[in-house]
Amino acid sequence: MTPLVFGRYYATPSPVHRMDARMKVTLLLAYIVVVLLAANPTALGLCALFTVGFYVCARIPMGVAIRAVLPLSFIVVVTALINLFWTQGGAVLLSLGPVHVSEAGVYQALFMGCRLMLLLFGACLLTLTTTALDVTDAAEDMLRPFSRFGLPSHELAMMAGIALRFLPQFMTELDHIRNAQASRGAQLVDRSLKERYGAAKSLVIPLFVSVFRHAETLANAMDARCYHGGAGRTRLHVARMGSRDFVAIAVLVAMAAASTAAGLLL
Repeated sequence: MTPLVFGRYYATPSPVHRMDARMKVTLLLAYIVVVLLAANPTALGLCALFTVGFYVCARIPMGVAIRAVLPLSFIVVVTALINLFWTQGGAVLLSLGPVHVSEAGVYQALFMGCRLMLLLFGACLLTLTTTALDVTDAAEDMLRPFSRFGLPSHELAMMAGIALRFLPQFMTELDHIRNAQASRGAQLVDRSLKERYGAAKSLVIPLFVSVFRHAETLANAMDARCYHGGAGRTRLHVARMGSRDFVAIAVLVAMAAASTAAGLLL
């Protein structure tokens, strides 16, 4: 079974899946702002409740979302550790030589960790409910007004779509390389840190070779089809906003209002 990773589309018949991709990208940006402005744990908890509600509406099990976010959880761990040791204040809970862990550090580490997890879950909801092609078209439409200033909107959207499409592919490729190396007797676990670093080269080098091979194959395929950019390009399906998009706007406004009220009153 192919592992579910960040960036892979999860098909279910839900209202969130049928929303306009442009609106989903816009709402994601607004969601990020709301989560970043959450001033206390209560406000962040309300954002978490709304996030769970979004996944319920999208008919995506939380187990699927957790497995999709898990590959990027190291970002949360590193950020939490930085805040744990960097932030000082209140009673000192642990001292390791010049390094001190205080109450303020623990609070900041937990708060920032939860905030980053919500941001990852929000971004993951977009990729789980929107195909890479729809995300590419939405990005191109949103960047098109800047093309009059010389910004290559179509090319930028195409590169982002290709990167988003091949992220799950490369994770699958890495899993295949790892299994192939293990079948040849390579020990990738239960070794010292230095030995693991050396063994990682047996994974990274074949992966980079595969990446360049895929890139060359894709370039040749685009040349063979006389690809020349977005000039004169038409679409089979034209994106249109519907009632579900306006309902989603109202829900996100309610989330922002609840989070702001919790931050001001509590």
